[in-house]
Amino acid sequence: MLKSITSGIKAYIGAFSLLSKLKLWKFFVIPMFISVITASLISLTAYTLSDNLGEYIAKVWIWDWGKAAFTALGTILGLLIIIAIGLILFKHIIMALSAPFMSPVSEKIETHLTGNLNKDRLNSSFTELLWRGIRINIRNLIRELLFTIPILVLKFVPIVNIFSTIALFFLQSYYAGFGNMDYTLERHYNYKNSINFVRENRGLAIGNGIIFMLFLFIPIVGVLLVLPLSVTAATTETIKVLKKKN
Repeated sequence: MLKSITSGIKAYIGAFSLLSKLKLWKFFVIPMFISVITASLISLTAYTLSDNLGEYIAKVWIWDWGKAAFTALGTILGLLIIIAIGLILFKHIIMALSAPFMSPVSEKIETHLTGNLNKDRLNSSFTELLWRGIRINIRNLIRELLFTIPILVLKFVPIVNIFSTIALFFLQSYYAGFGNMDYTLERHYNYKNSINFVRENRGLAIGNGIIFMLFLFIPIVGVLLVLPLSVTAATTETIKVLKKKN
């Protein structure tokens, strides 16, 4: 798996030049707009709710001594929880709504890499691509939240919370890479088989998602470039695996 994770990460190296060479930047105007609006709304919500959630967490401490310190800790934990959930919502929202725009990008990259498209590929309309994107991301959102909640609970346990942060990051990376790979898989596999493909290549999904998540910590620029680069990187590596399987 480590080799696959490394491959997923290295794929970003040539992503920017490939996008420029194939003149694909124009396809990202609407997805970039979606990213900026979604990130702004989530950031505003996180700023507004962090204090309220912190006060709610602080109520667990029923003693007077150390109340101020625990309240401050509760505010920090509240902010971390909101940020974690916000990042989850952000990536699934933009991936779902951007699906009809990302699939043509993936298709052009595949044509460039292989010389032609598979004649047996699945052809989908704008509506079908949007619905598949929504379906995949709702499925992933529910599963990711189910795994995230117990991990967030572990953040209240000293020392263990360090490992829970790492686990949470890799979990988010996996589902980010999952979404990026599906823009290519939608032409080759149906819904169920695409899920099985990503499970078999989870290292590749994690590697792609690691850089995706790191981009989100770069103010403004990260939000704008995260989809173009991550989708390009995911497409190039997914095509390589598909060629080997075939």
